[in-house]
Amino acid sequence: MGFDVESTARIGVDGMHCQSCVQTIREHVGALRGVSHVQVSVEDAAALVVFQPLHVTRQELRDQIEDLGFGATLLADDADLRQTVSVWIAGMTCNSCVRSIEGRISQMTGVRSVGVSLKDEKGTITFDPTLTGPEHLRLAIEDMGFDASLQAPIQDQDLLADPSDPSDHKTQHDNATGFISSPASQLASAKVQKCFVSVTGMTCASCVANIERNLLKHKGVVSVLVSLMAGKAEVKYDPDFIHAAAVTRLIEDLGFGATLIEDNAVTHGKLDLTISGMTCASCTHSIESKMAATKGITGASVALATKTAHIQFDPDVIGPRDIMKIIQDLGFEAGLKKAGFKSNLDHAEEIQQWKNSFLLSLVFGLPVMGLMIYMMVMDSQHRQHGGSMPEEQNLLPGLSILNLAFFLLCTPVQVFGGRYFYVQAYRSLKHGAANMDVLIVLATSIAYVYSCVVLMVAVAERARQSPVTFFDTPPMLFVFIALGRWLEHVAKSKTSAALAKLMSLQATDATVVTLGPGHSIISEEQVVVELVQRGDVVKVPPGGKFPVDGKVIEGSSMADESLITGEPMPVSKKVGSLVIAGSINAHGALLVEATHVGADTTLSQIVRLVEEAQTSKAPIQQFADRLSGYFVPFIVLVSVVTLVAWLAVGFVNFDIVRENFSGYNANISRAEVIVRFAFQASITVLSIACPCSLGLATPTAVMVGTGVGAQSGILIKGGEPLEMAHKINVVMFDKTGTITNGAPRVTRVLVLWEMARMSLRKILAVVGTAEASSEHPLGIAVTKHCKEELNADVLGFCQDFQAVPGCGISCRVSNVEHLLPQQSEERFLLPGATTDESSLGDAAVHPGEVLCYSVLIGNREWMRRNGHHVGADVDAAMSSHEAKGQTSILVAIDGVLCAMIAIADTVKAESALAVHTLGSMGIDVVMITGDNKRTAKAIAAQVGIRKVFSEVLPSHKVAKVQELQEQGLRVAMVGDGVNDSPALARADVGIAIGTGTDVAIEAADIVLIRNDLLDVVASVELSKRTVRRIRINFVFALIYNLVGIPIAAGVFMPAGLVLQPWMGSAAMAASSVSVVLSSLLLRLYKKTSVELYEVRARGMIRSIRSS
Repeated sequence: MGFDVESTARIGVDGMHCQSCVQTIREHVGALRGVSHVQVSVEDAAALVVFQPLHVTRQELRDQIEDLGFGATLLADDADLRQTVSVWIAGMTCNSCVRSIEGRISQMTGVRSVGVSLKDEKGTITFDPTLTGPEHLRLAIEDMGFDASLQAPIQDQDLLADPSDPSDHKTQHDNATGFISSPASQLASAKVQKCFVSVTGMTCASCVANIERNLLKHKGVVSVLVSLMAGKAEVKYDPDFIHAAAVTRLIEDLGFGATLIEDNAVTHGKLDLTISGMTCASCTHSIESKMAATKGITGASVALATKTAHIQFDPDVIGPRDIMKIIQDLGFEAGLKKAGFKSNLDHAEEIQQWKNSFLLSLVFGLPVMGLMIYMMVMDSQHRQHGGSMPEEQNLLPGLSILNLAFFLLCTPVQVFGGRYFYVQAYRSLKHGAANMDVLIVLATSIAYVYSCVVLMVAVAERARQSPVTFFDTPPMLFVFIALGRWLEHVAKSKTSAALAKLMSLQATDATVVTLGPGHSIISEEQVVVELVQRGDVVKVPPGGKFPVDGKVIEGSSMADESLITGEPMPVSKKVGSLVIAGSINAHGALLVEATHVGADTTLSQIVRLVEEAQTSKAPIQQFADRLSGYFVPFIVLVSVVTLVAWLAVGFVNFDIVRENFSGYNANISRAEVIVRFAFQASITVLSIACPCSLGLATPTAVMVGTGVGAQSGILIKGGEPLEMAHKINVVMFDKTGTITNGAPRVTRVLVLWEMARMSLRKILAVVGTAEASSEHPLGIAVTKHCKEELNADVLGFCQDFQAVPGCGISCRVSNVEHLLPQQSEERFLLPGATTDESSLGDAAVHPGEVLCYSVLIGNREWMRRNGHHVGADVDAAMSSHEAKGQTSILVAIDGVLCAMIAIADTVKAESALAVHTLGSMGIDVVMITGDNKRTAKAIAAQVGIRKVFSEVLPSHKVAKVQELQEQGLRVAMVGDGVNDSPALARADVGIAIGTGTDVAIEAADIVLIRNDLLDVVASVELSKRTVRRIRINFVFALIYNLVGIPIAAGVFMPAGLVLQPWMGSAAMAASSVSVVLSSLLLRLYKKTSVELYEVRARGMIRSIRSS
């Protein structure tokens, strides 16, 4: 009979999120030998296990739950092992030291109670020896900067001895200034070291808790701090018991990837202060001396001239506030040096320089364009060059007014306007590449130098006719190209604005509190968030932002963490829960111990991810640059061949040169004539191959394309995303707010007719009134649905409202009679009802009659707590909705369970069509979300997405994008939240929903103003059209070049076809006009209608069925 003896164990379980977690624990714990019953509650965060102690122990039950990845603690009434230890602490100066030690040690795993006496310099700690030990506790106190010993100092031992014994007094006197040698040697040997380990494979807070809890079980591990976002663990250990490599192996044994980054590391904090009150070098010396003598400060430099101080310190020993207080105690005023947000992606300088280049080129370029048009008109009328430059208008022989004007207008543009092009071209050539800048510089320089040379030769030779020049080329080219570059950099500058917007999400200040016994608040201090130190206790009021990452030590509330997860549902926070900087506290005040501050917070990690993604993103090599890489060497080669060929022809047969050289002068030597003719032909080739039209081909098409996109509700930031979008192989959609609407909506109201004869209208009136007082997103969704269904803006009156986080609400509702049908009114069925009897069963409400209803709304546990039995049929109905990723809540009115309401974040109407259309274009569609697997799969199934990544953090979203890119795929990311911004920045094309966060919009390359996913398809279509138009533009540009170059080279000279000067100018102008007109044809683009997409989709489905 002894084997039938049973016992019960209550185990606190952390890290459960849903019924799937409950089921996992039930299955695994229930499978243990000797376990007869397991009851698990998500709401209570606890498990009740009935077991036979002869087969299994409480500790084995707890360990089994921990092995599943959850936090498990034997609750107080089950803890049968407790020990108490006294620790002697030296170095405490005030009650603040006492409170900081009590606050820190009380949070350690296994600690049941802690009391510290400043007078006795002693701490008494009660703990669970299976979870921690006296040495761990001592090292933890020492780690805070105090001296700690498990043995009493000699002076204390003397006080305990007989005071009448003179030998005791002697011992006390001799040793009054020091501790006994044994603890001192222990302190020397127990030197705590710190290592940093890179950890991969963490997906949620449970993983963090799992690593921290398991490492602390091992002897020698003093403290563990894991950052989920940074993927990094900071471990302090005693090298006498364990080493860094062993710590890494312990993490790997838990199933995570671990790599040692740094061993025996010293964390360096940096602090820049402004100090007022300094008058001479003596002041700076006193501050520096004091800093040098302070424990934890590794370096300090004070500048009298700028009244600033730069201080390096160890944040584990001392914090910024402590340093400022030390300086203030010296009689100076110290404040934080305010540094503006400066991103390494700031394009302000480039924007300014290209703007200046464009405006300068425009000022001189407009008159040049006017003179060029005049010259072309006059030359075409006279069929020769003399039309625009008659001999009588020459200022000097060989120098006409027109050429002088050209020279004066072109020179400033060539020297100042083109300065940045020369810089870019030099950099390109230095790296062995020939891009568009090289081509532009080559053409403008040759055109300018050639024009100057022929003009000077004409003046020197006192020529009768002023020669043809190409002074009009540089201004025309620089005006258009500089405008394109300016607009491109303006678009790129938006990326750095994204980082500034991210930083603005951070709280600016924090309320740091000092705690007394029982977590009572003794004092409060308002400090800027930069001065919050690790270990500080911060008070967060209802509705306030969490200033730092930390752990809740007092209070319970809900927190809006959509900032990180992208999910709209608030998360329950209680003692031991982790909170994230920048997320918003709901209705309960919390006390939070800071674990990650400054650059280590989750928000700062997201900023770093966005910045890294933007800097590591390879720039797209544009089509014009690729073409220039071949075109520049080709033109130079043709020019050199022309030079060599005409030199050879001239010396072999001089008559050909003499007949075709218009500037032939018999007084010049034959050799000089041949060389001059050959150079003229060679330079004419370079000039006619002017990339004016090539330079215009891309910017004009991009300008028209982005303008057409804007008219269609698609904002495209520059040419790069426009050129890249058509190459996309994979589109990665975020779930919440992108594929779905991003806000919960009521999907079903099930009236439990068998249990409560109550009409749907009455239920909606009562429930809507009750939930109107709730701040929870589910409550807001229910109220909105009730108002829509009842067609009423004003509901009833609610009183005695009470909300229990994670469970539900209770209240009393009255004054809903005006929403219910009067006797004379016709009964009718409201949409959303799932029972035909929804309008039956209620006695009509008589005018003037006021009824009051007692209302309970919440989950199963809330109903059970309030004495309601949830039947199997109702439970099954709830489970069917929960399996689809929906939330089910129950309604009880006047003590009777009367309805079930299903709520879900519904899919956008166009999502499925957009996914289908992208698939039909040969683009793979993937969904990525921070939500759980079940919900993610349910939503993906509704829209036809087969590949789903769920429970993904912002840093892992970036990793998924990179993973696909490493497979050679071009990835577009579509998202709307702050958590999507790193992935939007890293993807080849980032597409943000216009209704999303500012940060996402700034980080993206394309913004969809209309919140319509079909615009993703439209942006790909527009990209294809634009790139096709750019290629057509290049064909137009190259046709003129390919026809003109052989003529300029003199290939057709024997046939009498010689390039006249006006023909060269006309060809260049015609090519530019052709390109601009071709680009303007893009304005005819119209976005494909939804109806046409639907017809195409239906046609495809029909063809599949018929086949």
